[in-house]
Amino acid sequence: MAYKILIIDDDTELLKMLKKFLEIKKYEIITAENGLEGLNKIKLQPDIILLDVNMPNIDGIEVCRRIRDKVACPILFLTARVDEQDVVNGLSSGGDDYILKPFSLKELDARITAHLKRETRRKEKTEMCFQGELSIDYKAKTVQIHTDYLELTRSEYGIIEFLTMNPGMVFDKDRIYEKVCGYDAEGDSRVITELIRRIRKKFQQYTETEYIETIWGMGYRWIK
Repeated sequence: MAYKILIIDDDTELLKMLKKFLEIKKYEIITAENGLEGLNKIKLQPDIILLDVNMPNIDGIEVCRRIRDKVACPILFLTARVDEQDVVNGLSSGGDDYILKPFSLKELDARITAHLKRETRRKEKTEMCFQGELSIDYKAKTVQIHTDYLELTRSEYGIIEFLTMNPGMVFDKDRIYEKVCGYDAEGDSRVITELIRRIRKKFQQYTETEYIETIWGMGYRWIK
């Protein structure tokens, strides 16, 4: 069965082009020309969402905030914005990745493929990880401290999963971004810094234990 992609963008010409290209790649394509229409089409249960940031009335970031708790699929922002805070805002709202306009169709196809393969691998995982008061269910993609479940975005969970599967190993920010989000690009390091800051803040709500260590000048590692 073909993967289902929902594209939400107010640029009708871009929608037509992406629909034609991705259908050639054997995807099932659903389109929406604004945020409200996109919200209504979430019920069609897409496997991945391509979401324009800059739309009138309801912008992409607000759409992402409204749907994040209702869908588990990857959300990839399409944006002409390059400001660091815009990137941070997008990821904070629950987005998993972003691609800057104008982009090549080849790059977009590669990003989509990477996210869908990663999602498939995650669904196939059955392992559990236990470390003191912390438990991670890789199949359910949940992180629990004592009896409390952490409310994590997909990218936050992805970082925890990657680091816990490689405990004690140091990874720089670009490497973490590549493994979690699927590609190397300018600004990756800033994104990872923000995501790890948020993860630590959420841990601190339930425990004083430090799980992620900063190795200055090198990167981060999960403390065994």
